[in-house]
Parts: sequence; structure tokens; C-alpha cells
Amino acid sequence: MRYLISFFVLLSFSANAQNKDEQAIRKILAHQITEWNKGNIDGFMKGYWENDSLLFLGKSGPKYGYTNTLSNYKKNYPDTTVMGKLSFEVLKVQPLSPDTYFVVGKFMLQRTIGNLSGYYTLLFKRIKGEWVIVVDHSS
Repeated sequence: MRYLISFFVLLSFSANAQNKDEQAIRKILAHQITEWNKGNIDGFMKGYWENDSLLFLGKSGPKYGYTNTLSNYKKNYPDTTVMGKLSFEVLKVQPLSPDTYFVVGKFMLQRTIGNLSGYYTLLFKRIKGEWVIVVDHSS
């Protein structure tokens, strides 16, 4: 009986940790939306891993590096008219390990020059105690 109780305590602890991690990840995504909608690409990028190994996959193929990703965002979204208003629909947040989460969602850009939408997959890793996006595949 003691082992059964220990199992349920451990299971409960694990679920609480998972919920806290998922909440932290959702908070990063919400922050990204807020910063994007203010026209602040630098603030939007705070959710990404500041590292040369950051991988972004888009319509033009894989690109590596935080600086490269930031430059591409600034080039492709030079002003708030092109940026529009961003919203996310998070479809799935799945733990792969205690320090890795997989996220699937839909993005929508409402713009006066024509709306855009698509899907994304994100790989979040906990690095030095912080959750960051290490892989972004948006299409």
C-alpha cells in the first residue's frame, strides 16, 4: 500500500511540474503575440534561443542562428502594416522529456494588405532553467 501511495504522490508531482512547464511555455507564446502586435520584433524574439544552433524552417528552407532569424523577420516584416495583428491557436502542447516540449499550433495575421495564416511546430527546451524555442517550423 505504501508503494501505491508513493506512486500516486510521484505521479501528482510530475503532473504539477508538467502543468507549470506548459503554463510557462504558453506565457512565452502570449508574450510573443503581445510584442508582435506592438510592432516589436526584438521583443517577439525573446522566446527564441539566442544561439547559432537555433533552427527556423520556413518556405525557403532551413535557416540557422538567432541573428539570422531576427534579420529575416525584420526583412520580411519591415513595418506594422506588413506585420498586422498576430494570434495563435495552440493545438497541442506535449512533453517529450522533462526539459523538452513539442508544440503544434496555427498562426493568423490579420492585415489590411491581406491576411495570412498557417501552421507551426515548435520545439521548446529548458536551457539554463529557461524555456526557449530551439526549432520553429512555420508554413
